[in-house]
Amino acid sequence: MFSILVLCTGNSARSILGEALLSKLGEGRLVAYSAGSKPKGVPHPGALRCLARKGIDTAPFRSKSWDEFTTPNAPAIDLAITVCGNAAGEVCPVFIGAPIKAHWGLPDPADVDGSESQVDAAFEQTWAWLEIRARALLDLPFETMDPGELRQQLAEIGQMEGAA
Repeated sequence: MFSILVLCTGNSARSILGEALLSKLGEGRLVAYSAGSKPKGVPHPGALRCLARKGIDTAPFRSKSWDEFTTPNAPAIDLAITVCGNAAGEVCPVFIGAPIKAHWGLPDPADVDGSESQVDAAFEQTWAWLEIRARALLDLPFETMDPGELRQQLAEIGQMEGAA
């Protein structure tokens, strides 16, 4: 089965949402994971509330290091997608070993200061942008595409609405 690792620095917000979305929409076709280069240790409460509103069990989600995916017993990764907003000056992690890499940069909803409803609105927006990208990926025959062609399509997906 095709495996995707969604990466960000803290693995507490965007990458958690990406893992959940790809797992939900791609069920039976792919397996998704998430990790961070400097994990925060726990998912952001806004991310967990967003998942719960979508009817997704939050129990399996945790903030973890990408080191878990570099051990001999780790699952093989077919595609690594970074979701950091490097236009905002963030440094995205570079995962070593994934044969295909893509960047779907988005603003970090965890950076929103405000009321719970304002934070939740930011997470909902991030979910919407990630969902557009996930559906575009799932519309492709990615399992059988030439790696160069897939990279090109992934780059175009990364430039969709909300790109940061």
